[in-house]
Amino acid sequence: MPRERGEKVVATNRKARHDYTIEDTYEAGLVLTGTEVKSLREGRASLVDGYAFVEGGEAWLDAVHIPEYNQGTWNNHPPRRKRKLLLHKEQILKIHNKTKEGGYTLVPLKLYFSDGRAKVEIAVAKGKREYDKRQALRERQDKREADRAMSSHRALGD
Repeated sequence: MPRERGEKVVATNRKARHDYTIEDTYEAGLVLTGTEVKSLREGRASLVDGYAFVEGGEAWLDAVHIPEYNQGTWNNHPPRRKRKLLLHKEQILKIHNKTKEGGYTLVPLKLYFSDGRAKVEIAVAKGKREYDKRQALRERQDKREADRAMSSHRALGD
């Protein structure tokens, strides 16, 4: 019986949603060492340069930075290492087939604890072009301005 309930987010990759168009998302478990889990429980991790890939029928997460545990001894973990993802075979096959197509990649979106277990949300994503990013930014700004105008109009009407 897990001691913790609910979801505790450790790290998010907000830039991924800006740089990529998200197609599918998957929740995967992580194979971690003890010091990695303790470091994550302190809320320390970075997904900025991280990526995932399928190799030999297994899914892997690479270049995710989990800093060394402060109270760790000589057997502390290396901060950036290849970590195995725990997914069903069907999911791995589906992801592998999708990423073999041109332009698709696997990107970690969120690292979190779900009921006491370390999980990562990975996404099959396609890279955005520069003009797509500018258009998305412009749409967001237009929506924000429209919301401001509506709220100020409501405040004057009351």
